[in-house]
Amino acid sequence: MKTEKNCNTKKIILTGDRPTGKLHLGHYAGSLKRRAELQDGGGFDEIYIMIADAQALTDNADNPAKIRANVTEVALDYLACGLNPDIATIFIQSQVPELTELAFYYMNLVTVARLQRNPTVKSEIQTRGFEASIPVGFFTYPISQTADITAFNATTVPVGEDQLPMLEQAREIVRSFNTLYGDTLTEPKELLPEKASCGRLPGIDGKAKMSKSLGNCIYLSDSADEIKSKVMNMYTDPKHLRVEDKGDTKDNPVFIYLDAFSTDGHFKKYLPDYQNLEALKAHYERGGLGDVKVKRFLNSILQEILEPIRTKRAEWEQRIPEVYGILRKGCNKARAVAAETADRVKKAMQIDYFG
Repeated sequence: MKTEKNCNTKKIILTGDRPTGKLHLGHYAGSLKRRAELQDGGGFDEIYIMIADAQALTDNADNPAKIRANVTEVALDYLACGLNPDIATIFIQSQVPELTELAFYYMNLVTVARLQRNPTVKSEIQTRGFEASIPVGFFTYPISQTADITAFNATTVPVGEDQLPMLEQAREIVRSFNTLYGDTLTEPKELLPEKASCGRLPGIDGKAKMSKSLGNCIYLSDSADEIKSKVMNMYTDPKHLRVEDKGDTKDNPVFIYLDAFSTDGHFKKYLPDYQNLEALKAHYERGGLGDVKVKRFLNSILQEILEPIRTKRAEWEQRIPEVYGILRKGCNKARAVAAETADRVKKAMQIDYFG
């Protein structure tokens, strides 16, 4: 059966975060900063930003209180980073039950073998030690993500390169559905970070990923002293023992952070001996530049970026009822949109018995 074509001409973004803790610098570099820019740029008709509490419960089912508390923390970080609820719809995943309904329908379009081949799923299972016992909810995350994306007719999903396999699987599900039931769902496209270094910042300990569980994060809510301490204790090139030693900048977290955050203006303001980052890297690589000087420069940049975020967050912390009002309003709007999509999906599948 062919349904009426889904003529979505709007440009719509769907993005979000799992509420497993306060958001950190990796979130800011990888998504939050870009979201605020996209929001203020006016290039999109609708922006939906989801606090993915239901997804967070797939590997935190034994600690729902943690997820509940962190929904507030994530909302505070969103508002502190400049996300505007008058432009972007901020909502909580579990409060839109149509997302679960859509995921259930989409499960029939995906095989277990296909989920097992998803590189992102494989990596996350290994990271969390789920090899022997994988929660079904966690295993089916790509299907749930497809429901989230299609519920809001998203045309664009901001992702890092590590998430591209997830988005490709979402596109496969959309194509399968549209082939079987008619052109109903919108196929999303990815929006990659402008800088590769923003895709996933390493931890301050040199680990491949900045992670709450590893305790190697700089949080958006950290105090000035905490930021300075973490920066000055950051892992660098272990072979760069003396100032005169040649240093590596490629796999050096300090320089990766500088790649993500520094501008020529920062050099004029804080390190005028160098014209730009390339000049600083060249000096470090040929020897004669100590780690302390580079770290002090990075600290100055991060303090400049994070101080206004921290200040704004503290202001919102005094207005928690207003924050919950924003979330309630966002959930109501999100549910209305998702319900329209669910109705369209059920009509396409011929299960709208009393429509």
